[in-house]
Amino acid sequence: MFENTALINEMDRLKRFAYHLTNNSADAEDLVQSAILRAIEKKHLFEKGTNLFSWTSKIMYNMFVSNYRRKVKFESQYDPESYIERESVEASQEIKMEVKEIDKAMKSLSDEHREILIMVCIQGMQYAQVSEALDIPIGTVRSRLSRARENLQNELDKPAVPNGFRYADHDNRIAA
Repeated sequence: MFENTALINEMDRLKRFAYHLTNNSADAEDLVQSAILRAIEKKHLFEKGTNLFSWTSKIMYNMFVSNYRRKVKFESQYDPESYIERESVEASQEIKMEVKEIDKAMKSLSDEHREILIMVCIQGMQYAQVSEALDIPIGTVRSRLSRARENLQNELDKPAVPNGFRYADHDNRIAA
């Protein structure tokens, strides 16, 4: 058995050895703490006359190797962010349905309103640019945009009726 003070005397050498293994001061500190804790827990296995630094550095080395093997087996060595960014995910069914509803509502608008919405809301053009491109006053751009947004919202607020099914037809069939 050894005294804990003897272990404190070996701290500087253990820190240098841990840094040599990890090449990172934070990981080295963690490794030293874990090794010292393990050495204190296994104090009863220490044989008198054994070099304390050799014994604790062997514990440290074994812990480092075990952690390294665990990382290689279970953790990615590479940052997966670039891989994830390249992967595309298809839109969920709900989003697809919303896009279809918006597309249908856009088609129901007049050409003037659809064009204004696309230029301002989708292409991000300024009112002055739209005014110049369409050769109309800015006030007209603003009023058309306002009416286009209102009409689009009204179309989107209408209850969806699947496949042209009419509730009145359904009610008549039930009554018949």
